[in-house]
Amino acid sequence: MEKLHLPIIVEIDEDGYYIVSCPLFKGCHSYGKTIDEVLANIREVIDMCLEETKLEELNKFVGFREMEVSQNANT
Repeated sequence: MEKLHLPIIVEIDEDGYYIVSCPLFKGCHSYGKTIDEVLANIREVIDMCLEETKLEELNKFVGFREMEVSQNANT
């Protein structure tokens, strides 16, 4: 069995839930109350995505960049 190393993005929403996405697959997202729960959940979603998507059809993940923007003081 070939092992893949996939990028995931982990965030915390306003209610304290972890939200995780794998940008290589369209619509590959999950959530959970703990980091362990969300990682188990996204693993299941990734497994389902792998069943339906050929490796050559994956989105091309480039990386992360930081962008500076000005925040409007009136918002």
